[in-house]
Amino acid sequence: MEVLKVLLAGIIGYLLGSISSAVAVSWAVSRKDVRNYGSGNAGATNMARLFGMGAGVLTFLLDGLKTVASMWVGRLVGGYYGFLLAAFTCLLGHCFPVYFGFKGGKGVSVGAAVGLMLHWKVFVIIVAVFFITFFITKRVSAGSVMCAVTFMPAELIAGFRDWPSITLGVVAGLLVLFMHRGNLARLFRGEEKPFRPGKSLGLRKK
Repeated sequence: MEVLKVLLAGIIGYLLGSISSAVAVSWAVSRKDVRNYGSGNAGATNMARLFGMGAGVLTFLLDGLKTVASMWVGRLVGGYYGFLLAAFTCLLGHCFPVYFGFKGGKGVSVGAAVGLMLHWKVFVIIVAVFFITFFITKRVSAGSVMCAVTFMPAELIAGFRDWPSITLGVVAGLLVLFMHRGNLARLFRGEEKPFRPGKSLGLRKK
């Protein structure tokens, strides 16, 4: 019975994670799907590039909100294991949303919210790593990759020692790295472009 509750928490997490904030916001402001423009990614960074920082921040916050909701419901339904499984399935839903043809974001905003829900120290560490990397490289993707690499060590620093939470940190980090495989290739070739936000709520011309 407890296993079924944990599985239910995972299903709920995936369904909530599949709600694409980027698609909703881009449609609200332009009646266009953000996935058809820019990098084609349904995430906060592509939103900021195309629609301006306001839209990017709003997308980031909404992604965080769905993550908080997923993990909160996961804990109510399935306890600690449900809490952790809902975190991962929310991330999975964000990257591969069932409502939008399994084409979503790359998981960074959800990963940051997962860190915050786990422990404030995890959140502070990964956010600090992101901004340090970004300010050095001017590449959001480089900061995102470093966040993924840092997630599990940040858990250890915050005092986590149980295998379920450590496993979450490892698999979540690997998923984010997988979603950034194209960015990693461009970074290694020196072809990744620096981040430049759009100047207004509207698609930037290429």
